[in-house]
Amino acid sequence: MTRREFARTVAAGLALPVVAGRWVSASAVGGVRLGVQSYSFREIAKVGSADALGIVISSMKACGVDECELWSPQIELAPPVPRATGPEQEKGRDALRAWRRATKLDYYENIRKTFAAAGMTVYAYNYSFLDYFTDDEIELGFNAARALGAEVITASTTVTMARRVVPFAEKHKMAVAMHNHSQVDEPNEFATPKSFETALAMSPLYRMNLDIGHFTAADYNALDFLQSHRDRITNLHLKDRKKHQGANVPWGTGDTPIKEALAWLKQNKSPIRAYVEYEYPGTKGALAEVQSCVDYAKRALTT
Repeated sequence: MTRREFARTVAAGLALPVVAGRWVSASAVGGVRLGVQSYSFREIAKVGSADALGIVISSMKACGVDECELWSPQIELAPPVPRATGPEQEKGRDALRAWRRATKLDYYENIRKTFAAAGMTVYAYNYSFLDYFTDDEIELGFNAARALGAEVITASTTVTMARRVVPFAEKHKMAVAMHNHSQVDEPNEFATPKSFETALAMSPLYRMNLDIGHFTAADYNALDFLQSHRDRITNLHLKDRKKHQGANVPWGTGDTPIKEALAWLKQNKSPIRAYVEYEYPGTKGALAEVQSCVDYAKRALTT
């Protein structure tokens, strides 16, 4: 998709629905706000690509959702940082840091306007605070989130980094929601209920981005945790995993209580968002797989 084609796609977007001056999500089903973690489109919206943003927006439109948790690598126009440690990884980190420092806030403001023109919104900016971040990189993440119009930053981070981020969250008065994985044997990772509780005690602005698939794979009860922590959860990541560190699997074939969690959100009229995160090894391509996940969630909320 060229920039000109993307501009035409955005221009064709529907206006945001408004009721009595209040924006209403077109993708709300049964009162539950459905959305997508844009990481779900990683196969087609490549990291560091100038076309990634347009692909994310056109894919969201195709799937019938109008709000997202925007994965930062899809709008940061720097090459992916190599996973393997060594000089090449350090070069990659330096290049990304330089890009962040050189990028003006109007870049992010224009992204917000682009989403708005397409009838969409960025609810959360997924900017994961990594252990090697400098203080100015942390600061730049908050500035970017504000310019994007995001209400919250979500972060795959560590307990150590969460402590470092506290004064930045309080300075910007912005909620930061910790995302969990399933590495229960790593005490510095967010994976256990105790690790979440540790973060929540650090700041009244700290929240949880509860991944119910990873939580299930770690052998915890995602539904019970959702019920008992409803006031400190911003959004759920919906995915299906097997218990006992099991694999990501197509929805409906694992142990994750996706339907039950959606039913709870609906019954309790909860403001907690429910966001699709496509991670299982699909066969139909990212767009079709995300669409099937969205359809699964919609069926669960209407039957």
